Amino acid sequence: MKTILFDVDDTLYDQLKPFRQAFTATFAFKNIPLEKLYTLSRKLSDQVFAASASGTISMQAMYIYRIQKALAHFDHRISAQQAQIFQQNYQHYQQQIQLLPDVIATLNYCQARQFGLGIITNGPTAHQKAKIALGLHRWIKPSHIMISGAVGVAKPAPQIFQLTAAHLHLTPATTYYIGDSFANDIIGAKQAGWHTIWLNRRQHQIHNANAYADHIVPADHILTAVIKTL
Repeated sequence: MKTILFDVDDTLYDQLKPFRQAFTATFAFKNIPLEKLYTLSRKLSDQVFAASASGTISMQAMYIYRIQKALAHFDHRISAQQAQIFQQNYQHYQQQIQLLPDVIATLNYCQARQFGLGIITNGPTAHQKAKIALGLHRWIKPSHIMISGAVGVAKPAPQIFQLTAAHLHLTPATTYYIGDSFANDIIGAKQAGWHTIWLNRRQHQIHNANAYADHIVPADHILTAVIKTL
């Protein structure tokens, strides 16, 4: 039996939407390309995620760092207080996120064919659980959800994929992982021996010539079509 596991952020829902809403509610800056700002903030977040997960720096410090440094790239300086207000607004709008239509179609397709389904996501346990409360339990059992904050290891470390495989009794040959981050999702899952599906909706470039995804879903394609070919 095939098993399909998903990332959460920017995979199950469009993370740019709450980011855009929070930016508009917090700042009056003009002429900033918000998708580029968002992408840069994600990269900065990834750079310090391990430190925040280990407690070397606080999560709050990580939130402040990523938006301050991202805006500084566009020649805008903000205070720590402004960064905190932005994060509060961001978390507020994240409570309003909705599953993408293509994701719903994919989950329905997989469920109808009795594929195994699960989630592996990085982040604090309570924060990620709040996002997962998107009605996902219609398709995915709570016991099939692995959150880095709960298990003490995060993507791209292969250990989180191996823990999931052991917990769910997965076979790498029939296991597929879907995510938007090439570094965290695709490389991590490939190191664990899984098949991978890269949701490259934002047309990122690959800078690692030795790494690849088994399937790529660009912005103008749909995930369900790829799933039907497996």
